[in-house]
Amino acid sequence: QVQLVESGGGLVEAGSSLRLSCSVSGGTFDRYAVGWFRRAPGKERKFVAGIKWNDGKSTYGDSVKGRFAISRDNAQSTVYLELNSLTPEDTAEYYCAAGLLHGEAVSWNYWGPGTQVTVSS
Repeated sequence: QVQLVESGGGLVEAGSSLRLSCSVSGGTFDRYAVGWFRRAPGKERKFVAGIKWNDGKSTYGDSVKGRFAISRDNAQSTVYLELNSLTPEDTAEYYCAAGLLHGEAVSWNYWGPGTQVTVSS
C-alpha cells in the first residue's frame, strides 16, 4: 500500500520560500506520478505540480509556473516542492498525491494528510 507523508509547511512572510517534502513508501513508483495539490479556504482544490517518477518530467499549474519547482530523490523516496516568491494567494493546505500513469493521465488514488502553508502580507 502506498503511503504519503508531507512535511515542511508553516507560516512565512511574503516573498520568502519554503521547501515541502513528501515521503513516499509502500511500493515501487516507476509507473507512478507524484504531485502536489492545494486548497485555499473556500476554494476548490487545485493542481500545483506533478512529476513522473521514472523520468522526472514535470508539469505545473499556471498559477505557480516559474515560481515553484518539483523534484524527486529516488534514493530517498521523497518528492519535494520548492515554493519561491510566495504571496498570500499561495496560502493553502498543500497535499501530496500519487497515482498510476495511464497515458498522460494520472489516477490520483493516494493522498497524504496535508500540510498548511500560510503566507503573511
